[in-house]
Amino acid sequence: MAELTLPKNSKVQKQGKHYPVQNPKGAVRTFKVYRWDPDQDARPRVDSYEIDTGSCGPMVLDGLLKIKNEIDPTLAFRRSCREGVCGSCAMNIEGTNTLACTCSMASLGSGEVRVFPLPHMPVVKDLVPDLTHFFAQYASIKPWLRSQSPAPSGERLQSKEDRKKLDGLYECILCACCSTACPSYWWNGDRYLGPAILLQAYRWLADSRDEDTGARLDELEDPFKLYRCHTIMNCTRTCPKGLNPAKAIAEIKKLMVARRGL
Repeated sequence: MAELTLPKNSKVQKQGKHYPVQNPKGAVRTFKVYRWDPDQDARPRVDSYEIDTGSCGPMVLDGLLKIKNEIDPTLAFRRSCREGVCGSCAMNIEGTNTLACTCSMASLGSGEVRVFPLPHMPVVKDLVPDLTHFFAQYASIKPWLRSQSPAPSGERLQSKEDRKKLDGLYECILCACCSTACPSYWWNGDRYLGPAILLQAYRWLADSRDEDTGARLDELEDPFKLYRCHTIMNCTRTCPKGLNPAKAIAEIKKLMVARRGL
């Protein structure tokens, strides 16, 4: 019988550090935060921080910023726009991949707030995942307008109907929440492009101004790049922008069938 074990030094320590709150002005929330420093820690741990919500903003990112600014400056995480636009603060909060800047503490009930990095990705430090491979896959689909005809003197125009076909696609912010929630991507992430990249690929296939549809489909015609999708739907459930990567993947498969004349 096969025996599955975790990689060396990947099992989380049972006991992390605890940081109690001092003289709270409002309700106290406890943040359980994944910690790992490659320069100091042999194994990761979960530290516990008590947060005074009376002197803190309402979002999970506000809580993390309070921890870093006032309690523990060694905590590492990414953030930028704080408006759900850049995708930098994507992380796993209470078991769901989402954006810390748009996830309110109130939406998580009144208990502890558990914060972990995006799952099944190498960790750089604490809540910072290594997205090198993810963005290399994005670059592999050549995500720009590819045309064969001479460039017009002005803009490349399209009808309102054709522009509407891009709704639900162009809004993707490449936060990687969907791909890191996909079991198929966990198992075959080295070869399967994953829902985020495939949604981006369909965004260009659906663009009436693009003239390289055949080559784009040729590049996706692979047992692993596209067809490892098993329609588990985790990607659509977890997308913080409300997009539907599973539908985009299905549309690519329909284009594959159509060009074979089946």
